[in-house]
Amino acid sequence: MRLHFILSPNTMPVPFDYQHRLTGVFHKWLADNDLHDKISLYSLSWLDGSRRVVNRLECPNGARWFVSFFEDKYAERLVNGALQEPEIFCGMRVLEIRQQTTPDFGTKYKFKVGSAVFAKGKCAKGETAPHHLYHEPIADEILTKTLVHKMDVANYESADPHFNDEDKKVRISFDREFANPKVKLVQIKDTQIHASICPVIVEGTGEAVRFAWNVGVGSGTGSCFGSLI
Repeated sequence: MRLHFILSPNTMPVPFDYQHRLTGVFHKWLADNDLHDKISLYSLSWLDGSRRVVNRLECPNGARWFVSFFEDKYAERLVNGALQEPEIFCGMRVLEIRQQTTPDFGTKYKFKVGSAVFAKGKCAKGETAPHHLYHEPIADEILTKTLVHKMDVANYESADPHFNDEDKKVRISFDREFANPKVKLVQIKDTQIHASICPVIVEGTGEAVRFAWNVGVGSGTGSCFGSLI
C-alpha cells in the first residue's frame, strides 16, 4: 500500500540534505513503534516538486511525498498521526492524503526511482563499507540479495509465509541503457552516502515485483533511499 501526501509550499528555506527530517516526521506520526530496530519493510520517497535556488531548495507550488508499506497495518496509524500533526518542516504541512493499492506490474517492470538507490557493500571489521553505483555489476547483486533478505524477514514475522522459493528467484538490475544516470551525495546527519539516481528493472513473480514496489530496493529504504515509482 502507498500513501501520497500533498504538501503546502514551504515558508522557510529547505536544506539540500532534508531526508533525515522526513524520516523523523514518519516516526513521529507512527508514535510508539518498533520499526526503528527492524529491517525496513517500507520505503520513503524524496520530495517531488522542489527546485534548487542558490544554496537551498524551494517548493513554491508545494510538494508531494509518498510512503509505501508491505504491512498495511501501519498505514492507518500514519494517516492518523498526519491528521493530528500535519506540520512537516520548513513551514510545509499536509493538505491532502491519497491512498493507492499495490498495482499489478506483471513479471518484469522498469521502475523510475522516487529517491536515490543506495547499494551498500560488505566490508571487513573496522573498515568503511563501499557504496556501489549504477554502473557496477555488483550493485545489481546487492539489490537482489537485499530484497530476498526482506522476503525472508517478512516470512519470519508472519504466521502465514508470503514468499516461496519461486518468489526468491527475483532479479534486480540498474537500467544501463538509461541516458542520464546520476550519482547523488547525500548527507544523513554525520554520514555521507553515495547513491544512484537511475531506473531499476525488477524481474520475477508478480508477487516479488509488487513487493519491491512497496519496500523499495537497496539499503536505507526507511531513511529515504530506494523508493520506486
